[in-house]
Amino acid sequence: MPFFRRDEQLDRLGDRILEATWAEFPKLAQTQIALTWIVYDTPVPVNTGGALTPEEFWKYSVRGFTYRGVEQIYPASVVKLFYLVAVHEWLDKGMIQPSTELDRAVRDMIVHSSNDATSLVVDILTGTTSGPELSAGPFETWKSQRNIVNRYFQSLGWSELESINVNQKTWCDGAYGRERAFLGEGLTNRNKLTTNAVARLLHSIVGGVAVSSLRSQAMMALMKRNLDPHALAADPENQVVGFLGGGLPPTAQLWSKAGHTSQVRHDAAYIELPDRRPYLLVVFTEGAAHSANEKVLPFVSQQIAAAIEELDSTPP
Repeated sequence: MPFFRRDEQLDRLGDRILEATWAEFPKLAQTQIALTWIVYDTPVPVNTGGALTPEEFWKYSVRGFTYRGVEQIYPASVVKLFYLVAVHEWLDKGMIQPSTELDRAVRDMIVHSSNDATSLVVDILTGTTSGPELSAGPFETWKSQRNIVNRYFQSLGWSELESINVNQKTWCDGAYGRERAFLGEGLTNRNKLTTNAVARLLHSIVGGVAVSSLRSQAMMALMKRNLDPHALAADPENQVVGFLGGGLPPTAQLWSKAGHTSQVRHDAAYIELPDRRPYLLVVFTEGAAHSANEKVLPFVSQQIAAAIEELDSTPP
């Protein structure tokens, strides 16, 4: 069962937002965007500080809207959210040991979206390393180890995670050696996520039930973005400008993780506007032209923010 319910009000608003987006960006094909939007009506089951058990939390019904939310799409750096949760699970269960270097890598993976940091995190999670191609037997063992993160997320039993793949490192220039062989012919083994899958994972972090309340709070702390214009100007890799945060006022609160390559521009965010109900938004866009366009995601974000204001003036 999906973790959110559809309703007429959000469907109407969501359809209107998509139509406005296509009108503003007519070259954006209907198959080049995917979106999942979750609205937190009162009582809000987020930032619970451990007040709710996971069992109770998942009983809360939340409203949502999705468009192409089950489409498998290359997630770029949004996959790092899954590695973040996995690291905390492994630490919580004593499967890996805490260290200053791991802390540094996890922080840089989320705060700065460092691919080098992510490489170390994936190595620690899976007990594998990159390097030259391997002979058949050792390579089978290596592949099995590399899939441990997939096995963990499948074990959660969430329907949204059934079709995902999160077993690859993220790269600046591309994979070589055993990493390239692992990607497969035609890159068939690339990471794949859906906006619904990302939304559910982010929902669990925001709700304080990803691994534990304290660990969820630690994850949120890394995802917090500074919307101050001076801070953004000083950090060209801020994951705000050109993404969902770019459509928000400086008074908003934003927790997010962006993904960007020459072919995709994505963002996953939890947003709190002053005196408005909070919401969660995941938007994936594909295509070289749209990847280079820093206006699409902020436009969608502005439209969603306006819809939230409308929701607060017209109860369901």
